[in-house]
Amino acid sequence: MLADKSIKEFLARTASDDPAPGGGSIAALCGAVACALVSMVASLTVNNQKYVEVRGQMKGLIDKSPGLINFFMEQMEADAHVFNGVIEAYRMPKSSPQEKAVRSEAIQQGLKEAAEIPMAVADKALAAMDMIETAVEKGNSQAVTDGAVAAMMARTAILSALYNVEINLKSIKDNEYRERMQVQIRELRERAAARESQILEKVEI
Repeated sequence: MLADKSIKEFLARTASDDPAPGGGSIAALCGAVACALVSMVASLTVNNQKYVEVRGQMKGLIDKSPGLINFFMEQMEADAHVFNGVIEAYRMPKSSPQEKAVRSEAIQQGLKEAAEIPMAVADKALAAMDMIETAVEKGNSQAVTDGAVAAMMARTAILSALYNVEINLKSIKDNEYRERMQVQIRELRERAAARESQILEKVEI
């Protein structure tokens, strides 16, 4: 799995002429990094007597973070996998009308799967903004800039993932599906920017 590689190995593979992992996997990685930073801020807070009143909330962040980190790491792999599936679909034979129909159906299904994975990444990264806000607002003030970075990484995860949704939608022929996804894209993009601003306004250095 991509998540099992060293940072050096992952970057080398990303830098190669292999199109996967690409932007979709990087978007998911940004989500994982954001949640890891939340856990760090909470861990630096939970046993500090100065923050005893928020200990329960910090424990909650620590408990939630691993599941989210695992989700994003799984999506790193899933994004690369479905992209390769789309490439394979394009390589299917198309010598007869029947082969063309089968190939077209495989391509369209693959493109939808390739759009839905980054959409899930964007949606989950937006949800993680609530955790990040708690970490910034109530966590150890010495780690507040780490919380700020988490907010920016979550925003990046969302915006990056949405670009990957859009590039796949471009080739999808199902107009109803495409329009529904575009509505979600606009909403997530607007909410991501708003939530990041709200969180960063609470960063006091």
